[in-house]
Amino acid sequence: MDESLLLLATANVAFVGTHFVMSHPLRAAMTRKLGATGFQLVYSLVSFATLALVYFAFKAAPPSDLPGSGELGWIVATLLMVPALVLLAGSFLGNPALPTPMAEKQALAAPRGVFRITRHPMMWGIALWALAHITLHWSWRTTITAAAMGVLALVGAHLQDRKKRAIMGEAWAEWESKTSYWPRLSGFAKAGALPWAVGLILFVFLSWLHVPLAGIQAGIWRWF
Repeated sequence: MDESLLLLATANVAFVGTHFVMSHPLRAAMTRKLGATGFQLVYSLVSFATLALVYFAFKAAPPSDLPGSGELGWIVATLLMVPALVLLAGSFLGNPALPTPMAEKQALAAPRGVFRITRHPMMWGIALWALAHITLHWSWRTTITAAAMGVLALVGAHLQDRKKRAIMGEAWAEWESKTSYWPRLSGFAKAGALPWAVGLILFVFLSWLHVPLAGIQAGIWRWF
């Protein structure tokens, strides 16, 4: 394997691994030793440092060393990005997984918006983004990084259920009973106008931004 790709793979393992370790097995011990504020500070510094390592290793790796999946790949990737951004847009509206004072009340309420699709809309949005980029088969650097982010999202969602169950007890157990880890496709029709509107705006804007940031036409801009 190319040395730059080996470094990139190592950086992604470090980023994902430290997230899992600090968020779950070491969280309680670190919080006791450092306090809540100290834990958040260390967590943020480690996350920023490992993410920066991913960024610089990504930039150093070959940009297009795979053959690509052609026009069909771009169509599939584009279609995947629409629900990914709808899920991401709706994940900030009434999400009991977010650390807010309303979390328990939201968990006891009936699921609304994108939570009719999955209780982990943000995580599945990231996972669909990862799948879209893997589908393009454009470069090893993209494939490695997208795969790592997909694992972080989907395994992280499963671990989040366990953590929230311990923290929120019956409220999270009830939320789990009313929602699904796996996306329900029928839920997209019930997600509501706001997630769809914001998601589509993000889709148009971010796919346009792909040109100045990455030098590659993406989304609808490949054809219009």
